[in-house]
Amino acid sequence: QVQLVESGGGLVQPGGSLRLSCAASGIIFRLNVMGWYRQAPGKERELVAAITSGFMTNYADSVKGRFTISRDNAKSTVYLQMNNLKPEDTAIYYCRSLRDSVTYWGQGTQVTVSS
Repeated sequence: QVQLVESGGGLVQPGGSLRLSCAASGIIFRLNVMGWYRQAPGKERELVAAITSGFMTNYADSVKGRFTISRDNAKSTVYLQMNNLKPEDTAIYYCRSLRDSVTYWGQGTQVTVSS
């Protein structure tokens, strides 16, 4: 059974930081592209950042320079370090795995940026 379990969300003030984690099981983690997506109320889900099995990264323009995606294959975990958070970063953040067109999603974790 495949599971992607996100953690680390919460309420933070503008300018603050959070670190999201996504622990995977049931997949060969090191062979998967891993991504973080987010969905704000009334908006479509969008890609935030992705990291390939070869550790190449890609970011949405809106988070470049503020967010960093990383992975630890030994722990089957992908991380999203989020710095200088803005109110517009408020959303549910989802983890996704992808390999050979087979994809799985986590249940999401809420991030709220507000003073």
